[in-house]
Amino acid sequence: MNIWVGGKRVLKRKKELHVVTTNQQSVEELIQIVVSIHPYVDVIHIREKAWPANKIVNTIQRLYQFNVPLEKIMINDRVDVAMVMNVRGAHLATHSLSVSLVKEYFSSLQVGCSVHSREEAIAAQRAGADYCIYGHIFPTVSKATLPPRGLNSLRSIIEKVDVPIIAIGGITEDNVTDVLQTGVKGVAVMSTIFLSENPLQAVRNIRNNMESD
Repeated sequence: MNIWVGGKRVLKRKKELHVVTTNQQSVEELIQIVVSIHPYVDVIHIREKAWPANKIVNTIQRLYQFNVPLEKIMINDRVDVAMVMNVRGAHLATHSLSVSLVKEYFSSLQVGCSVHSREEAIAAQRAGADYCIYGHIFPTVSKATLPPRGLNSLRSIIEKVDVPIIAIGGITEDNVTDVLQTGVKGVAVMSTIFLSENPLQAVRNIRNNMESD
């Protein structure tokens, strides 16, 4: 679908593409990848569990210097960093602060959370989450010992909640169309992009298939 802004035609994206860092790149590698792919993605999750706050802050500052928009960046777990850096928001895990607490005290932030069941998604909606990431949908190396939840489980979540659902886990250019047909708000991708030999081509392939849906 095309829309017109300021006399120019721009593409209106129907579904969101989130990318999530893998905790396996150096700062330099991460910055290089994000700078190259950010025009093709909607949300960039900085998910670096081992990094201290000052390292995350420095990375965000450098990304901004390379014209990566702050409004595209979500910080996993570190609500303090998200507030100080004035980014899009914070993504919460089960061990993080509660969604309701963050929404109450940091209302300017978009707040998302990871969920693994229909009950957790319902609870997140009640707590005021702006979106939920649900998975893993397909087999993935990062969760090799756990069975994937599959598309039917994803559909059952979407049918029960109004909060936008982002699917994650084993999503590639080959299956992204099947995922989008469930009615999800979008997809989140980690290793398919960040561990690819050519991250830019990988993200272009996924985006092209998303837009052709």
